[in-house]
Amino acid sequence: MKKFLTFALLAIMFTSCIPNKDLIYFQGEPSESESLKKLQDEPYKLQVNDMIDIQLKSSEKKLVELFQPITTEGNNSMRYTRESIYFTAYSIDKHGNIRLPYLGDINVLGYTTSEVQEKIEKEFETYFKNPEDVFITVKLAGVRFTVLGEVKSTGTKVIYLNQVSLIDAIAEAGDITIVGNRKKVTIFRKNIDGTKRYDINMLDISSFDSDNFFIQSNDIIYVEPLKQKSWGTGTSGMQTITSLIAVLSLITTTILLVNAL
Repeated sequence: MKKFLTFALLAIMFTSCIPNKDLIYFQGEPSESESLKKLQDEPYKLQVNDMIDIQLKSSEKKLVELFQPITTEGNNSMRYTRESIYFTAYSIDKHGNIRLPYLGDINVLGYTTSEVQEKIEKEFETYFKNPEDVFITVKLAGVRFTVLGEVKSTGTKVIYLNQVSLIDAIAEAGDITIVGNRKKVTIFRKNIDGTKRYDINMLDISSFDSDNFFIQSNDIIYVEPLKQKSWGTGTSGMQTITSLIAVLSLITTTILLVNAL
């Protein structure tokens, strides 16, 4: 009986502990990939629901004021926050358009920010006496995404960069918890073709070669839990031993009480 209990305890302890190899990111040797370099260098193409920031500078202040957000202090400067972007940036509607003063609807779906900038500059040539006096910049107003599951900080995040990797997104969420499955980080992405799902193994260094290594605006990232979480016996050897000692103490106490009766 003692041998059986010892074997059972050891089996539970070793199966409930999370192996170190399941916690180490990017295992293996990196490989040279021309396709990855091309992916990293390729400019982002705007999608539906993206937010873009358009800044216009010119000596013709009346036209400029139509584009620049005016704060309560009466100046044109505004600190970037999720709230300010919602009210001041231009959102791409389901038809791929943004709506600008005087210019009306302009289709930007599938364009890069540089291409949108050129398009707006061309449209504005008819409104300014001296087109060369107009300076326009177009930027992606941050990449917005949602992280759920086994991360330290779930919720909707915004990173103010033109290109955000899956590593950036997970770091923004405080990293994956010890009971998170790093082998299966899932990205849900909705586009005109419907919702698609992509699974990425963050333990394998080849994840850098994935076409989905860079996330897109409005992606949902989900990290599922490891099976050890549901067992409730601990995630490390010490935690497992502590849990088993508590269980054995309870069993021993129960047996002694029954025998005493």
